[in-house]
Amino acid sequence: MSDDAFVTHRGLLFTVAYEMLGSAADAEDVVQETWLRWAGVADRDEVRDPRAYLVRIATRQALNRLRTLARQREDYVGEWLPEPLLTSPDVAEDVELAASVSIAMLTVLETLGPAERAVFVLREVFDLPYEEIAEAVDKSAAAVRQIANRARKHVAARRPRMAVSRTEQQQVVDRFLAALTTGDVQGLMDVLAPDVVLVADGGGLAAAVKHPITGVRRVAALLSHFAEFAPSAEITTLLLNGALAVRIDGSAELNTAVTFVVEDGRIARIYAIRNPHKLGRLEEVADLRR
Repeated sequence: MSDDAFVTHRGLLFTVAYEMLGSAADAEDVVQETWLRWAGVADRDEVRDPRAYLVRIATRQALNRLRTLARQREDYVGEWLPEPLLTSPDVAEDVELAASVSIAMLTVLETLGPAERAVFVLREVFDLPYEEIAEAVDKSAAAVRQIANRARKHVAARRPRMAVSRTEQQQVVDRFLAALTTGDVQGLMDVLAPDVVLVADGGGLAAAVKHPITGVRRVAALLSHFAEFAPSAEITTLLLNGALAVRIDGSAELNTAVTFVVEDGRIARIYAIRNPHKLGRLEEVADLRR
């Protein structure tokens, strides 16, 4: 067997690793490690199901890395948010894939333990059989079923309540940007949900609030200050992680990727990624697939 199996499934392997780690750089490392182990298989013709075999290797590598990252993130300055990825319209049109790679969902997955996260991703996103997942995480199928049930309930209690159309997203984001760039506090309050939450990630490398800001008045007051920077800002709407998002460029004080959760015609959550180490993949479309 040639390298075709790895090439065919590379996008899938990257997506599995990215959903488990929330970091494209770490996901790429996992894919590379998976390739090295695949290249070391003496007789690939003996591998009955290359896809399952490769996913199993990638999952184990991602689990090892996830445990290391969990310790590192305990020392992270301020809030930690996933690394945003530029995505194609195809990802946005695949509602289930878009939901699973959204910044909101990846943030929820951060609250799971490593094994729970792996099981949830492999079962709920990629619909792998429990027996295959059990091999990947070195647990019994019965244990995997229990973990999957526990993780499903955990995520269901925390994930965004509803999906909205691209048209509605666009309308809400347009209203938000109009108010943001003019410092229109009332306009901001009209487009933000009463219990809106703003989370920012500067990683200690860029100015950012270190704790989530909650409530329409506090968030609107904070955002209203952006108007003074607006004349020098380049604002672009684009698809990040399968959803409409905003990219702000101009200087170190401005560079930000912003994603949203829209519910009932208003913005319920704002995720502002400002850590420059997480803004390096906004030029090239990521290969995300199920």
